[in-house]
This record gives sequence, structure tokens and C-alpha cells, in this order.
Amino acid sequence: MGLADILDPLRQPLFTVLDTLVSWTEFLGFGSGALCVWLVARQHVANWPIGIANNAFFVLLFTETGLYADAGLQVVFITLAVYGWWTWTHGGGPGPDRLPVRRTSRTEWTWLLAAGVMGTLGLTLLLDRATDSAVPFWDALTTALSLMATYGQCRKRVESWWLWIAADVVYIPLYAYKELYLTSLLYVAFMALCVVGLRNWSRDPASGHRELAAVRA
Repeated sequence: MGLADILDPLRQPLFTVLDTLVSWTEFLGFGSGALCVWLVARQHVANWPIGIANNAFFVLLFTETGLYADAGLQVVFITLAVYGWWTWTHGGGPGPDRLPVRRTSRTEWTWLLAAGVMGTLGLTLLLDRATDSAVPFWDALTTALSLMATYGQCRKRVESWWLWIAADVVYIPLYAYKELYLTSLLYVAFMALCVVGLRNWSRDPASGHRELAAVRA
């Protein structure tokens, strides 16, 4: 039995939303994605393995719908999830301390924004010239924003939630345009969960203690 035979059942239609068939892949991506974001908002380490499963479902889904940057992004997410899993449980160092929530420093913002702009421009050119993507800029922009947000999530930066919200603002109409209506709805739920996560992380005592140091950095 080949890989195609294993994946074929996931491509089968499950139900219909707005006259568009929803596959098992999209449905499982919906469920695992919602659970993952809810766990992140609660700072529960189980978000990482659930997130890896979610990324695997979306690799298949996005490849089939021509969102190539988003498909490749999921592979990067899996790598970052392993890193995030480790930092959340070890504090990013050899000791046993768990990673605290903190604010993003000015230095981090500088290189994050620079990387985001360069990444968006580079990916837009690549997708426009090397693929049949119908939305190269928007695909590239959401990819860059998601990578910036994932870095912040791995390091437990409060502002990572604002980056996720910005990405979701673009993702929702983008997936609806691609007739991925269930996934578009999922990102509406993501945005609501991001607001909850932003509130919870902002109230974390550790983020308050580190806010002044972050502003001065």
C-alpha cells in the first residue's frame, strides 16, 4: 500500500458547506486547530503535539488547493513546534524551569519586522514566478505573519497574539475565496481564541514583571 492509498480516505467528502464539499482532511484540521489554539491560550504544553497533527492535515489540504506557501509553512511549523515544545518545558535552556510569559523587546520587534517584510517580498516573487498560485502576495503575507507569530508563541511573547490576529484577518477571506469555507470558519474561531489568549497572557504575572525590561531593551 502506497502513501496515496493511505491518504486517499482523508480526501473523501464528509459533508457540504455552502454547496462545497468538506473533506475529512479539512474537518480534522478544523478540530485539531481549534483545540491547539485553545490549549495555547491556557499555556498547556499539549498544544504542541496537537499542533503538529494539525499541521500535517493542513499540508495535504493546502497542497490540493494551490496554497503552496501555506503548505510549506506547515512543514516549518512542525519544526518550530518541536522547538517550542522544548522551550516551554525547559525555559529555553538546560535547566528545568518553565518558560515565563514576557513582552517583546524593541530589538526583537526590529528584526521580526525586517524579516517579515523581506520574507513577504521574497515569497511573493517566488510564488508568482514558480507556481500557479492565484494569490501570491496574500499567501506570502500570511506565511510571514504566521512565522513571526509562531516565533513569539515559542518564546511566550504576549504580542504574538496580535500577529496571529493580523494573520487571521487575511486568512478568513483568503480561505473563503479558495472555497475552504470550514477552514475560513475555523480562522474566525481562531481569532476569538486569540483574543482570549491575549487577555490571559497579558494577565500573567510574569509578563507584568518583565514589561519594563522589555520596553527598555
